[in-house]
Amino acid sequence: MSLSITPSFSPSSSRPSHSALWLKLLRTAAAVGIGFALVATAQAQSSSSSSSSSNPAQEPTSAPPRIAQPEDAGASVTLETSEPLFDIAVGLNVCGYDADLSASSPVRLAIRDEINSDLTTSADARNSRDALCAYVRSHTLTDSGLNLAQYISLALYLSPPPELTPTVDQTQLPPDSTQIVNVLPLLRKFATDINLHDIWIEHRPQYEALLKIVHDPLTRMVLNTDIYLHVPVSSYDGRRFLVLLEPMLAPSATNARVYGSDYIVVASPAGDPLGAVHMDEIRHTYLHYEIEPLVYSRGTAIKRLIPLLKSVQDAPLEFAYKSDISALLTECLIKSVEIHTMDVGIPKPQKPAANANRAAFGRYSDAMGAYERHAETVRQQHVDLTMRQGWVLVAYFYEKLGQMEKDSVGLKDDIGEMVYGMDVDREAHRDKQIEFLAQGTHDVVTRVPRQLSGLELAEMKLLKGDIDGASAIANSVLADPQGDHGQAHYLLARVDLMQRQPGAAIGDFQETLKSSKDPRTLAWSHIYLGRLYDVMPDREKALAEYHAALAVRDSQPDTKDAAESGLKQPFAAPGHQQQADPDADAPIDPSGKAEKDAYRPPPTK
Repeated sequence: MSLSITPSFSPSSSRPSHSALWLKLLRTAAAVGIGFALVATAQAQSSSSSSSSSNPAQEPTSAPPRIAQPEDAGASVTLETSEPLFDIAVGLNVCGYDADLSASSPVRLAIRDEINSDLTTSADARNSRDALCAYVRSHTLTDSGLNLAQYISLALYLSPPPELTPTVDQTQLPPDSTQIVNVLPLLRKFATDINLHDIWIEHRPQYEALLKIVHDPLTRMVLNTDIYLHVPVSSYDGRRFLVLLEPMLAPSATNARVYGSDYIVVASPAGDPLGAVHMDEIRHTYLHYEIEPLVYSRGTAIKRLIPLLKSVQDAPLEFAYKSDISALLTECLIKSVEIHTMDVGIPKPQKPAANANRAAFGRYSDAMGAYERHAETVRQQHVDLTMRQGWVLVAYFYEKLGQMEKDSVGLKDDIGEMVYGMDVDREAHRDKQIEFLAQGTHDVVTRVPRQLSGLELAEMKLLKGDIDGASAIANSVLADPQGDHGQAHYLLARVDLMQRQPGAAIGDFQETLKSSKDPRTLAWSHIYLGRLYDVMPDREKALAEYHAALAVRDSQPDTKDAAESGLKQPFAAPGHQQQADPDADAPIDPSGKAEKDAYRPPPTK
């Protein structure tokens, strides 16, 4: 079952100048495609967590399989189940994992009862169970959250039964899972002896029913979050937000993890109400999925905020937030969004029908005024609490988001001003007035950085604006006969765009088409070429490229939308205003320095 959210945008009725078109093209050069390249190669970062804590995972550096073996060309937001995860969960259950058993969905008890019944009639199954459980007991961790997390980390990198083998080299498995990887031969033996695949097939209808229950509230959460942020899912091609349901686990333990461009939540639906999951924790992870690319793409500018880390050294925060300003900023921004959209405890007044009398609208206005006053009081209390817990930028972002709502703009458009316009001295002064609590809160998603290499490092350099470093790595890959030449040319083509070299960009995109076999890389190369030809302009060639992009059929909604948009009208900056852009013919500054300077606060006297 897949969720595919593809918001549409009204095209501008006016056509921007040649320079404005080119500016739009190079601004998107490091955004559209980079997310995909991080997935197509090894990932930039990796992490995992349970409701308490967890450990990181990695992907291999050459043509890695996707985590959890998702559907081919699936949507960017998906709700799925996983048979390897089911097998791991069943193995834990038969070995004494009873957490939240009474609160679980009925299918968990049904499967446990069926397995217990089968065990009474099979000596082989009992023997293999005993061997499996002896291993599980000998590798049990004191922290129950970490203990479960290590098995989930392993499950996400397993091929489907009956193989149940790691899809990557053991050296590239998540560090926590390497401690228990030798459970696999024992699990395979038990799964065979108990006919676990048949049990999985037998109970698929109950699993599908739970997916249907979770589908609608998850869809509403995604849509409502995107509506608030004005940030559509399709903005970041190649990235994926995956929710895996596994009823054999404890409903109270939501396990969230980020593997580069894959944001994964493992949740177990409850029994009462049937199918209930911790949607607040899933939404928190989804906010990471939406917001992190906006923050980390401004890594250079955020460095000027590093002095604010001094303010949180005595705060009850994990070390990662005391040492990484980007992580601190991201979490504070996410918490601010959550406060703005929280349930304030009373229902919002319903607006009268259009034909209602004036008195009804008057009562509605009074009720809305009372509601807003109550809501603001509740929200400010939460702002104060989170500030005392150490999230010292929550008040700043709460104020900025309030202004964003009034201006009816999206976070993608407003985050530049939020970051570049922050008065560091003012925020540092405000932080000094905070009396921190003795204990704070923990993020449901934690991060552990990983050393990058090859094209994955080049992609990260390009994302951070290090064009020379990215180009050097891509050229070294081209010099290697065994290197991924298609992806290297694709990266260099986007570098060409950022350096305002359309001829070189066309050449590299054409080389990508010759050497790459990846459908998404091919489709987006055609789309870029179409946009380049539109800018020239050569509409006939542009149309041919957009048709070619559709012919690749990579099945992702953002690719289809981009190609069809190009067929409908020549490439233009979305939302371009009718009036002439006074800076349209100004020299283009790929570094964005002028834009950053414009957002900086005036010097203090």
